[in-house]
Amino acid sequence: MVNQGVTDKQLQLLQDMTGVFRPSVLTTLMGVSGAGKTTLMDVLAGRKTNGHIEGDIRISGFSKKQKTFARISGYCEHNDIHSPQFTVRESLIFFAFIRLPKEVDKTTKTLTKLQTFVEEIMQLVELENLRVALVGLPRVTGFPTEQRKHLTIVVELVANPSVVFMDEPTSGLDARATAIVMRTVHNTDNTGRTVVCTIQQPNTDIFASFVEQVKGAEEEVELIGYMDQFSDKS
Repeated sequence: MVNQGVTDKQLQLLQDMTGVFRPSVLTTLMGVSGAGKTTLMDVLAGRKTNGHIEGDIRISGFSKKQKTFARISGYCEHNDIHSPQFTVRESLIFFAFIRLPKEVDKTTKTLTKLQTFVEEIMQLVELENLRVALVGLPRVTGFPTEQRKHLTIVVELVANPSVVFMDEPTSGLDARATAIVMRTVHNTDNTGRTVVCTIQQPNTDIFASFVEQVKGAEEEVELIGYMDQFSDKS
């Protein structure tokens, strides 16, 4: 290829990115498909390791250390991996056992205390009425799509993260289902956590629900500011 005059040129997906994600603030990375939303979020979360990445990421003013950051952050995948044979409560207790850090005292990980902790989480995200419901198989039995996305968020919360990343939590949902999931998202950031979501085509209600927006256009992503700058309300 080089002999034919074709030079090796790396594709640059993101450039000149600067921004701040704040506690108790819901921020979205918004843009069309291919704008770099998920790429940016994966870089921030430490999930993107291939290619050439440079720059400085800081947590509360300190340089980010991935091993430490992985323990205080959660990542809600676009696709869920829930066991169909578990109830909601069983799923959360199971993930609490394997996700809570080893530094947590063993007495805290007793079944009774975990059950109490899980009950508090379910109340926080309004899932307590489904505690004994079977998760089931996607589009076959059990939970509909919005409840599965709901559970995906809650599974990350049982690890008690300070930062939560969500990959398109409203994708494929109708208006009613979207409202249910977004209420869960807001309940999450109201606890003092930093929440970052990717979203492709938000409707007016979803757009207004985010406090800060980061917009992607073609191959670039830019911060466009706080939502009160775009509100018509005085």
